[in-house]
Amino acid sequence: MKKVVVIGGGTGQSAILRGLKKIEGIALTTIVTVADDGGSTGRLRRQFHIPAMGDIRHVMCALAESESMLKSLMNFRFSGESDIGGHNLGNLILTALAQESGSFMNAIEQCCKVLNIKGQILPSTEQVITLFAMMQDGTIVRGESNIPKFKNRVERVFYEEDVVANEKAVQAILEADYIIYGIGSLYTSILPNLIIEGIAKALKQSEAKKIYICNAMSQSGETDYYSLEDHVQAIIDHTFPEAIDIVVAHNNIISPQILARYELMGSFPILVKEQNHDYRLLYCDMLSFENQLIRHDSEKIKEMLEQLLKEDENVLHK
Repeated sequence: MKKVVVIGGGTGQSAILRGLKKIEGIALTTIVTVADDGGSTGRLRRQFHIPAMGDIRHVMCALAESESMLKSLMNFRFSGESDIGGHNLGNLILTALAQESGSFMNAIEQCCKVLNIKGQILPSTEQVITLFAMMQDGTIVRGESNIPKFKNRVERVFYEEDVVANEKAVQAILEADYIIYGIGSLYTSILPNLIIEGIAKALKQSEAKKIYICNAMSQSGETDYYSLEDHVQAIIDHTFPEAIDIVVAHNNIISPQILARYELMGSFPILVKEQNHDYRLLYCDMLSFENQLIRHDSEKIKEMLEQLLKEDENVLHK
């Protein structure tokens, strides 16, 4: 059985996992960032001093084996201006379990059992952490949720405190056959995991094939006008030169009408600008355009990864 580790956060990571959980013959682990400090997650982490659980909740729903009532309620958001207004029920459940058990990891494990999760969900760290970004003009931005608000180019992201990696996450990386980065916000979903020293060290030691699934569109305030190569270089600059073996990009045709809509929001197609790369570049049909939205399709991702995992070991491994 092949061991597959997915590293990231946000809804993009969930799209990958919804596809991967349907592939037979793999042991699946997902490592999730806990650096989010906005919205419901941010309010709860400030009040109860616990790691951010918003991305954990998204991943739980993606990996749940059945469409239970609890799964649908996990993403329910309370409306209004009351104390619980704006909170997701899933976030409140995880907070309650963490308070009751005294452990964030125990809360995750208990919730995973109830939802009958396929695979293992691990936060990249159990600390309450704050992400910082240095912009090209030297401006320092504090807080994950604030980084996209600055109309500036990100030079690097970092933590001011020493962050200890989750030991189980480190072990999963060292034992993995395949490691997948993405899909998701480069500086606020993927890199917050990779810049943790223990995670970066494990990735460097790992003999796994490392795959990066690149976004389809740039993110306003974070990756404005980035090419595919810019995304890859940012990961390398924050980690090490051999951090990526395969990059997967979409080969879908996006209609001018949809592109125009996204450009009004400051989001543009991520293009490939170079012919030769130090990594293998694959083009695949991965997108869907339902309701005029550009989304990665979980079923197409499943088919792509299933084919990739079946390839000759001599092709996939160094």
